[in-house]
Amino acid sequence: MRNMPIIKVVIKRFRSFPSATLTFDNPLFVVGRNGSGKSNLADIFSFVSEAMASPLQAVFDRRGGIAAVRNRSSGKSYPPNLGLAFEFGPINGVAGGRFAFEVRALANYGYQISREQCLVRKSDGTRWWFDRKETSWESNAKGLTPALEASALSLPLIGGDERFAPIVRILGSMRVYSIEPAKLRGMQDPDSGVALRTDGGNAASVLQELSRGEESAEMKKAINNILETIVPATKSVVAEKHGNKLSMKFSQEWGSDKNKNLTFDAFNMSDGTLRSLGIILAVFQKPSPSLLVIEEPEATIHPGALGAILDLIRQASKSMQVIVTTHSPELLDAKWIRDSNLRVVTWQEGASHALMPSRAARKAMSDHLMGAGELLRSNALNAEELFSDDEDLRQGNLFENLA
Repeated sequence: MRNMPIIKVVIKRFRSFPSATLTFDNPLFVVGRNGSGKSNLADIFSFVSEAMASPLQAVFDRRGGIAAVRNRSSGKSYPPNLGLAFEFGPINGVAGGRFAFEVRALANYGYQISREQCLVRKSDGTRWWFDRKETSWESNAKGLTPALEASALSLPLIGGDERFAPIVRILGSMRVYSIEPAKLRGMQDPDSGVALRTDGGNAASVLQELSRGEESAEMKKAINNILETIVPATKSVVAEKHGNKLSMKFSQEWGSDKNKNLTFDAFNMSDGTLRSLGIILAVFQKPSPSLLVIEEPEATIHPGALGAILDLIRQASKSMQVIVTTHSPELLDAKWIRDSNLRVVTWQEGASHALMPSRAARKAMSDHLMGAGELLRSNALNAEELFSDDEDLRQGNLFENLA
């Protein structure tokens, strides 16, 4: 496992997931049928990342309110509250830690924080923690006296404190991408270009920002080399101003004399080319995400080009944590993909579940009988049984005794 700030996520009643525990390898490929819950799983990371920078009410409202986010399973064994817990591995001088919160739904689409915990373990053995229970507050970090609001998380309020800032940075820099080629094709309003939007709608600004600074020449060369691998003869792409708007221009070149070349506006480029560029910029953007989720990168991209996308994903996993949702056997054909790199999302008994591949699938991979792509292609990449010997390991706890 490399560069994995987040090692486990515990889910309670979030969207289609009544209860689940997700563990990680890097990169992690999440497969599943349409409607199984892959996008709901990806939204966990968007939800928490947004909550570090925006009021929690606004985060719920962007998703249709708490009623649209909280799982509505009729199972009596499940608690009524929505909750998430993140466990962290070593990163940036922090040896580990965890952050968890639980939200209780109220009448008239209201809600309140019923509990919230954060723990930071430093490399020297120092521990900083807080444990909030509705309006009460306990902490071993002296000097912290946040003004608690029933509908607001505490962690974003104290995120400037150096003791808890590493956790806020990890959670706040998680990014989820579902690139929409139409957003890259038209004229774009310029912005800082510091962070690529989830649909790629400010790609020209990000490209322009990456063209500045001391490393710009190497950055442009790397981006252009990867793009040419995916779209042959495409030598470069640059941001171009049009009044108060930005667009992108692509250059294609062929022949040994290099005199045969054409330039194309983004408007003339294919969906596959624009989606590929969006994925490349998601990886190369500065600052880098702590965790990068890419939804269905294979869409509209020729199967022959997916090897380059896979190489990009593997390279990205050396500097950040990467999760990919996919339906593509071709994307999973690489021999280095192991069963630990796979999770299968299923829809069973009215709920989503994120599971390891079945024992039969894992054995086929470990014995080198079939790879992940072959298993998916033959409809044999199944999930483990919902109720198995590992059931207790999947049912994690949101909260711990921190004192």
